[in-house]
Amino acid sequence: MKKNEPISKVLTKDVVTTHVAQKVSDVRKLCAAHGFHHVPVVSGETLVGLITVSDILGISVEGVGSDEMSMDAYLDHQFSIEKLMKTDLKTLPEKSTVADAADALADGSIHAVPVVGESNKLIGMVTSTDLIRYLRDLF
Repeated sequence: MKKNEPISKVLTKDVVTTHVAQKVSDVRKLCAAHGFHHVPVVSGETLVGLITVSDILGISVEGVGSDEMSMDAYLDHQFSIEKLMKTDLKTLPEKSTVADAADALADGSIHAVPVVGESNKLIGMVTSTDLIRYLRDLF
């Protein structure tokens, strides 16, 4: 890996986002339809949190019907994006390198890192998968 390659070599720029007023069921459907695992939460263009499929799947749903409509009604009644999202995020500045992204993801505790500009403006995301694809293309 070329240590000084700019993060733009692996960065996903056109990231689908959500906001705190959106329904949890909308994010669940979005993730299911597109195979997303991480969705940044923004206020305008400013990153305020991150919600993951694991955050949604980790909810106990005993006594709720198994159909999607019952599940979505339960999610929207009991939870909000603001309650489920993580706000203590590891982020990278947009001038970071691919090596910086690898360092941020190396311990395995997270699988995506938002890349931000001035005033915490969301620029994009780098995931473990992005880094693996980058490495694959080097060989």
